[in-house]
Parts: sequence; C-alpha cells; structure tokens
Amino acid sequence: MTQQAIYRSLFFSSLLSFSVLFAASCSGSKAANANNTNANAAPTMVETTTTRAIVRNLPTYFEATGTLASDAQTDVAPTVGGKITAVNFDLGSYVQKGAVLVQLDDRDARIKLEQAQAQVQQAESNVQQTQAQVEAARANVRQAQARLGLTEGSTFDIETFSQVRATQAQLNLAEKELGRAERLLESGDVARTIYDQRKAQRDQLRAQLDESRSTAAVAVAAIRTAQTQVGNALAAVNTARAAADAARTQIATTQKAIGDATIYAPISGYISERTADLGEFAATTTKIATIVRTSVLRMRIDVPEQSIGQVKNGQAISLQTSAFPDRNFNGIVTRLAPNLNATSRSLIVEAEVENTEGLLKPGQFATVRIAQSAPKPSVMIPASAIKVDGDTNKVFIVKDGRAEERIVKTGVLENDLIEIQQGVQENESVAVSNIGQIYDGVSVRQ
Repeated sequence: MTQQAIYRSLFFSSLLSFSVLFAASCSGSKAANANNTNANAAPTMVETTTTRAIVRNLPTYFEATGTLASDAQTDVAPTVGGKITAVNFDLGSYVQKGAVLVQLDDRDARIKLEQAQAQVQQAESNVQQTQAQVEAARANVRQAQARLGLTEGSTFDIETFSQVRATQAQLNLAEKELGRAERLLESGDVARTIYDQRKAQRDQLRAQLDESRSTAAVAVAAIRTAQTQVGNALAAVNTARAAADAARTQIATTQKAIGDATIYAPISGYISERTADLGEFAATTTKIATIVRTSVLRMRIDVPEQSIGQVKNGQAISLQTSAFPDRNFNGIVTRLAPNLNATSRSLIVEAEVENTEGLLKPGQFATVRIAQSAPKPSVMIPASAIKVDGDTNKVFIVKDGRAEERIVKTGVLENDLIEIQQGVQENESVAVSNIGQIYDGVSVRQ
C-alpha cells in the first residue's frame, strides 16, 4: 500500500469516526430537549481486534521534490529551404532514428544536377581534345629539334649548327688562301687570275655562312613556335580540367541539396510538437518538429541546503506522481550541480529513471525519496489502526480491557504497515477494527 492509499484509508476512518460521533451528539441533543437529562448513546463496551506493534529495519531516506525531463530533446529544421511535399509524422507518434520525417520539393535541384552532369561530360571531352593538341605540338617540337640535331631539353647555339660550322671552317681556309695569294701577288709570284679566284671563293663561302645561319635561325624559331603551341595547349588542358572540376563540384552540391531535401529523425523518440504542414515553404530557420526521448527520463530534484550532504552519485531513489499514486518508480542519482541556486538555496540533482513502459511524461512533478545507506529499527503497526482527527493521527492502545488514546507521529508506509515515529512502543497491543467507535477509557472486548 502506498502513502496515497494510506491517506485515503485514514481519511475514510476519520470520516466514519466523525459520523458516529455526530450521530451520537444529535441523539443526545434530542433526548436532552425531550427529557432535560443527559442520555449519551456512547457504547460502554466495544468489540475490537488487536495486534502487537513490531519493530522492523527500514531503509532511511529524505524527501525532496522535482520535475521529470526528457533525457534528450531536439528541434528538427531543414538544412535547405523548400516546399513541403510529404509529412510522415504527427503529434505523439513514435519515430525511429533515421526515419523520414518530411520530404521537400527537389525538382530544381535535380534539373541542376542533370545540367552539371552534361557540363562534366563536355568538359571531359574538351580535356581529351586539348591533350591531343598538346601531343601534336610536342611532336612538332621534336621534329624541329631533329632537323637541328638536338635532343629534347638540350639548348641550341646557331654557331654550333653543323652546316654553319662546316661553312665557317671552309671560310676560314678560304681566308687563309686569299691572304697567301695576296702576298704572292705583291711579290709577282702568282698571276692576278689566281688571286681573283681565291677572292671569289672566299666571298661565296661568306654568303653560304650567312645562309646557313639564316636556316638555323628559322629552325630555332620553328622550335620556339612549337614550344609556345605546347604551352598554349597545356593551358587549354588546365582550363578544361578546371571546368570539369567545377562541374563535378556542382554535381556534389546538387546531390547534397537533393539529399538534404529529405529530412530524417536525428534521434528515436516521440513527437512533442509538429509545425510542418503539407504545401507550405520551410526555410532553414523553420522548426518542423520537436522529438523527445522518453525511454530514460531525467529527474531534476531540488535538494534543500541542509540535506546536500546526504546525497551523492549512485544513490537509489524512488518517486511518486499524482498520476500514479499507487506506483513507485526507481532511479539512480547520476549528476550533482556544482553550486546552489542563489534564490531557493537548493542544490539541483539529476537522477536517471527507467521509463520503458512510457507511463511517465516529461514535465511531471514528483515527490522523491533519496535512500540513505544505513537502515534504522522502526516501530510498525497496521495502517488501519490510525484514526485521523483533523491534522492529528491517533491510535488506541488496549491494556487491561480498556482503550488508551495515543497521539502518534507517522513515518514510512511499507505495504499495509506504517511507521510510528512517536507514541507507540514495541509489543503494545493496538486496536485495528471498529476504531471509529473507540474512545479513550472505553472498555473493549477482543
């Protein structure tokens, strides 16, 4: 039997006692008015059943108040704006983590995705074409270098060109022959015609050297032109690759937008608030739902300042709510605030309470008992032995055939027994039936 049930039992016992006394008083008043004598109808002998007070070791605790809160709560909002095309939940419904809550219109994003995919294909085609241009330009470079007898990466000097070197050597020889002929002409040892031949040969070789140098210069210009073409082609390849990368980025962005158009439940729990309606536009700042997890609840307990030394992590608690007065719910203290509330002078303590049946709801107020480590011996009597008189609790001790009224202070209720903190000693006989008819000093028969 819970404390609430005891209170109801005590209330009805008190009500019965009050009814008996009221009836007796009314009868006495009527008799006095009729006969001018005291004709009190109170019984002189009352039948009752008694039981002896026993001692039991009860767990010690202190009481506090608190409020139940969700273990986890989250507001759900879209990461992209869009028109709501489907809503798959309602107030109070249970959703699993990962379940689809809302679907937004993603047609625009899908069109952009198709466009980006086409751009990627075009850009990749451009990359292949420009790479072909690069290879053609490099082939031209190699051909121009081959004409000059160069290898890839080597430097070129016109004077080292083979044709130039050969012509230069012939010219040098012709210059020497011309000089010898000129000296012999002055001494008269050679004919003028020989000198003229040597000079004509020298002049011809000079012309050939200039031509060889011009040919080499043209070849060098061809190499440089081909190298420029390679650079331009490489730049075109980089441009095409950049366009392909940009299109791929656009694809990833639009794919994310399509994915974000489907809104999933971030946690498992119950829908405590729904603000999404079909057809309306949901912005990124629009809350569409609130999900609370209730399989485990947090009990926020206000512990008075004088009791903070009696609470620590790992302690067991039990709690009762007005919605379920006949049930106790168990929990464990898990967190203690580091400071007191400056206004109420109380410490905020949190306990975790299992709620697998879903009976408890966030926001409920509860009375909490925080268990202490050492039990204490306590006098216990049946709860039915308590007579409630206003704010006073009474019992009747039966001794030597008479009832003795005792005012008692009650404590913990355990099943059908209630703790008597003051007023009854162990082994004393306590009346448990007809207590509404018993009064102090009346004779009783067991």
